[in-house]
Amino acid sequence: MRSWHVQQHADPRTALLLRDTALPAPAPGQLRVRVSATSCNFADVLLCRGRYQDKPELPFTPGLETCGIVESVGAGVSAELVGVRVVGQPVLPHGGFADFAMLDSATALAVPSGIPDASAATLHLTYLSAWLGLCRRGAMRAGEVVVITAAAGGVGFAAAQIAMAAGVTVIGIVSGPEKKALVEAHGVPVVIDRSSGEVPAQVRAASPTGGADIVFESVGGDAYREATKYINFEGRIVVVGFAGGTVPQPPLNHALIKNYTIAGLHWGLYWKHRPDVVHKAQSEIFELFQRQKISPLISRTIAIDDVADALQELADGRTHGKSVMTL
Repeated sequence: MRSWHVQQHADPRTALLLRDTALPAPAPGQLRVRVSATSCNFADVLLCRGRYQDKPELPFTPGLETCGIVESVGAGVSAELVGVRVVGQPVLPHGGFADFAMLDSATALAVPSGIPDASAATLHLTYLSAWLGLCRRGAMRAGEVVVITAAAGGVGFAAAQIAMAAGVTVIGIVSGPEKKALVEAHGVPVVIDRSSGEVPAQVRAASPTGGADIVFESVGGDAYREATKYINFEGRIVVVGFAGGTVPQPPLNHALIKNYTIAGLHWGLYWKHRPDVVHKAQSEIFELFQRQKISPLISRTIAIDDVADALQELADGRTHGKSVMTL
């Protein structure tokens, strides 16, 4: 089978090599899935660089959000799952940028009919991160103001859609006029281009409450520092990543004197501690899609040969929406 392998830790175009490898056998409790679609995520860039929270031994295949058909099962798994279309986070080293991937049977979720493969491959990790960040860690409530610091990215746009579906006020922040136009065209009511002036002042001016009750923060660096300036009393800054490359070192006295909360999100831990929450979230996400309340911003689908280039563009900050490998 064809599979991309991280041979050395580096940026994707340097790290990755497309190889022909033997078809792996599923271990006990695993599913071997014939890949239909795998979404490109910034976490895959971090895996290539060796900076992700999980560091698999080299070489390994990245790809953390995959939809496909169960082709074979390991010991202890019902054979009735063969032929079922599922979505899940592959078990490394057998990630989703390949013809076949391995999933844990306990965390693979059946995909309802009517949801295209490419959409399903973005309605898992991407939208679960958004849902859990806003609804669980951010405790989003009606009437609040939510600011998304990277609203043109895959997870950021998902967060904007989840928030809009909940009926809260949404303010998106993007970098550049092209991304601003794109996000506005997809229904986000207020979009701020960070290159057009001081961001905190623009957020305060755009917000009906003069600030943000929740900041869905995936950039780090200056974006995080700006968030501390426009966060409201008893607001929540939900930290979901550091796409800008700089991990903030927040002065906790500032959180104390302004009375706001800093909440972290590592959504995968919910499988360990609260799998019921993941099932609830995924069911709601599928339902929102079927009711046409949310729709993944898939900017392009790519062939398996183009994965390294697509991940490099993601690493360089030259993408908007989601790139999805389809087979």
